Amino acid sequence: MDKKLKKYLSDILCSILEIESFMENRPKKYETFCNDTLFRRGVERNIEIMGEAMNRALKINPNLPITASRKVVDTRNYVIHAYDSLKPDILWAIVINHMPLLKEEIEAYLKA
Repeated sequence: MDKKLKKYLSDILCSILEIESFMENRPKKYETFCNDTLFRRGVERNIEIMGEAMNRALKINPNLPITASRKVVDTRNYVIHAYDSLKPDILWAIVINHMPLLKEEIEAYLKA
């Protein structure tokens, strides 16, 4: 595997693990997320990192077998450029519904 590709995928995995670490000592509830500015900002920042790393990874391998790779990049762009219309429910849905599959696919690809 290309060294840079491995680094970018590892960066995505590190961001996912960091978001998971935010939830270790907090109730895994939407209300908690909404009321905790540091938690929300940490998730936003890690989504930005994941999107940028995925964008760079796709430049190396456009056929990367990650289900929502393009959506990861698009989400990063949305978080950065449409920050004023970003709703917490969008971020929460990503963390709860989409991040687990992304983590699974990245880990599998890095092990292969």
